[in-house]
Amino acid sequence: MTLFWLSVGFGFVTASVLAISAVGLSLQFGITNYINFAYGDFMALGAYFTYILNAEYLHLNIWVAVLGGSLMMGILAVLLNQFLLSPFARRFSKTFYVMIVTFGLSLIILNTIYSFWGPNVRTYVMPLEHVVHIGPFLLTRDQIIVMFVAVALMIGIHLMLKTSRLGKSMRAMSDNTTLAMTSGIDTRRITTITWFLSGTMAGIAGSVLGITEGNLTPAAGELFLFVIFAAVIVGGVGSIYGAMAGALLIGLATEISAAFINPAWKLDVAFVILIFALLFRPSGLFARPGKG
Repeated sequence: MTLFWLSVGFGFVTASVLAISAVGLSLQFGITNYINFAYGDFMALGAYFTYILNAEYLHLNIWVAVLGGSLMMGILAVLLNQFLLSPFARRFSKTFYVMIVTFGLSLIILNTIYSFWGPNVRTYVMPLEHVVHIGPFLLTRDQIIVMFVAVALMIGIHLMLKTSRLGKSMRAMSDNTTLAMTSGIDTRRITTITWFLSGTMAGIAGSVLGITEGNLTPAAGELFLFVIFAAVIVGGVGSIYGAMAGALLIGLATEISAAFINPAWKLDVAFVILIFALLFRPSGLFARPGKG
């Protein structure tokens, strides 16, 4: 039973990382209506930007470095959309072609990371951690911070979508971009802001993944991308709240299963859940109309 509760605690940590990344991907999809297959590499590059600020050059505190590295990734995401993805999206009516471009972008970013940092495992410079007992859970201080960051971001995204003018404009664009444009919404500005938010959240997710895993590798984001897709699809493609729910379900399921089966198979659990979701609830738990 102790092992079970330890796994539940780790599941909440994994779900936190997954929620940040899944919501970031869902925000971008809701506005552009195509999946960015380079999102895992956005995470990895954001994590390496944090590494530059924390361990390679400026030697900043890890959480200050996470903020700086994530903002750098947000700015880069805007530039990539402005000069690469957006021109393709305007030229081709079918999103399939833009998705192919994101595949190519994924390879470019991955090879760029290999070129600058090589294949070796990197680690952040962080103080020695002591475990903390919280009820039946056994967590480090940084794992607790990761969960607080995830909860704060989820609350912030919820308040932005429900109460702010920006959030209402984003929801309008997600429902019908043409109608939003004719209603006077500056769709280009909203798209730019969305890419910045999505890129920043990818940077945060990649950085906290490196913190919780204890290491950085260039391909870590690509491997985690499959789990993100599982969470997004199970929750409902295009639904922010579905992404949150899917992240919680997949995060807990993968970590709890690792207590009873070979941990190397825990990602297969996410795949099994995805298969059942596609069979019995293909539109997801919280599918958006027209997005499922």
